[in-house]
Amino acid sequence: MSMEGDEGNRDQSSREEWTLLFWTSLAVVVPVIITLWCSVQRSKRKIHMKDFFRKSKHGWHCTDLFNKPTYCCVCQQHILQGAFCDCCGVCADETCLRRADRSLVCKEIMAPSQADGTLEHRWVRGNVPLCSVCVVCKEQCGNQPKLCDFRCVWCQTMVHDDCKASLSDGERCELGEFRSLIIPPHYLHHVNKLRRRHPDEYSKLASACGSSWTPVLVLANTRSGNNMGEALLGEFRTILNPVQVFDLSELPPSKALQLCTLLPPGSVRVLVCGGDGTVGWVLDAIDTMKLKGQDQFIPRVMILPLGTGNDLSNSLGWGSGYAGEIPVEQVLRNVLEAEVVKMDRWKVQVASKGLYFRKPKVLSMNNYFSVGPDALMALNFHTHREKTPSFFSSRIINKAVYFMYGTKDCLVQECKDLDKRIELELDGERVALPSLEGIIVCNIGYWGGGCRLWEGMGDEPYPPTRLDDGLLEVVGVFGSFHCAQIQVKMANPVRLGQAHTVRLVLKTSRMPMQVDGEPWAQGPCTITITHKTQAFMLYHSAEQTDDDDESSTSEEALTSTLRLL
Repeated sequence: MSMEGDEGNRDQSSREEWTLLFWTSLAVVVPVIITLWCSVQRSKRKIHMKDFFRKSKHGWHCTDLFNKPTYCCVCQQHILQGAFCDCCGVCADETCLRRADRSLVCKEIMAPSQADGTLEHRWVRGNVPLCSVCVVCKEQCGNQPKLCDFRCVWCQTMVHDDCKASLSDGERCELGEFRSLIIPPHYLHHVNKLRRRHPDEYSKLASACGSSWTPVLVLANTRSGNNMGEALLGEFRTILNPVQVFDLSELPPSKALQLCTLLPPGSVRVLVCGGDGTVGWVLDAIDTMKLKGQDQFIPRVMILPLGTGNDLSNSLGWGSGYAGEIPVEQVLRNVLEAEVVKMDRWKVQVASKGLYFRKPKVLSMNNYFSVGPDALMALNFHTHREKTPSFFSSRIINKAVYFMYGTKDCLVQECKDLDKRIELELDGERVALPSLEGIIVCNIGYWGGGCRLWEGMGDEPYPPTRLDDGLLEVVGVFGSFHCAQIQVKMANPVRLGQAHTVRLVLKTSRMPMQVDGEPWAQGPCTITITHKTQAFMLYHSAEQTDDDDESSTSEEALTSTLRLL
């Protein structure tokens, strides 16, 4: 009996083990299968939606969670996820999306005006901005838990459902606060009808837009710095004509700037959202316009700094980095108030030793050229970013990586004895070099993410500098640690002089070099830097007190130390 009981217990225990194993396996396998199925369905849905968005006249974007109470413009139900048009502001859930695309008209980039030459309001119902005010009764709009009230997609005027009937029939849309920056749809309609496209004809058409009309083009690099470009594109499309806003990952600046040739000569301003590299890309495209004989259409360039260093933006008064601290409306006001200044641009010619039959490498320089420790850090950073670009999506991470490479170079000193490997000539005169690790040739006041390099500690007299003086400032550094000391104003650079033409001869070995943050490793060569042209830039002339200027400089220096230690 005891043996039979033991066998029964073993059978029961075995069944329990198999049952436990079955349910455990099921608990593991089923979620995996569900996850894989959802992933496949999501991929199919994304491909399907992408194709739908490509054919649509709306600028649809999907979101898994709206950042404010949102109602579908078709079924009027409250929705948490769905799609929105960043041009006209229409929102819809996924089931109503096709109906919304058919029945709700988007912002038209080109349309005829009324008989009197004016533009009608283009109303969209619901989802008005928070804290908006009715133009009729001056009370708050959009404060009811339903789809209510109206917004004009051009002038951003808000009106209650009940107050809309009070608007006079003759009231026209005047494009709102930024009318002098917006390209009206009727202007492009008239341009399209012109038989003879000539600058004089554009000026005649522009007279209807007002004497202060200075249209702006927005060119954004969605890959710069902390990846804010895509969100900014949507906000600018909401306020401006969508035809004025360009994503540089989809269209190069050379093509985007051709819109300037359809606008009155000398009236266009370009807002570049990106880092110093993006600005250089746009300025090169402007130089191409000059080569095509389009000098009269050359725009003025303003910078919204999204990159890591942003030294050119700093030198023009636009700050060391934009993180959404001011709304895009204020950015556009800054465009209106900015002053036009000229900035020198330089040609860097690199002729490799021994390769006499190969054309020299020619680069454009706006900020600075350098050989030595800072170029080495830029090269290491660039190499790692090319391998894992997704890791370098934050300005803080980027600066931390620079800090790591700066600390490493303090210990290794890969660029020592530079003075024995290189010769320097300023305006044809040989310069005797002390024991240096790096040479930096500057066109602008800032370097290294916020450091006033030529100024140094400010305790010694030094020749003044300007963006348009046709002169380059040449300095030397003793190493990465010396760079860090300069950044926190604990040391002065070795001022080697100012010159109209700079020539460097690398006699032996390979050295890291960079132009405006674009690094490479270079063997023996001759580098010649000469004046190329001048660009029209927009300068932020907001006055600062000395205390504000000193505190901002200290903050910039402290942040910049993370790049070079």
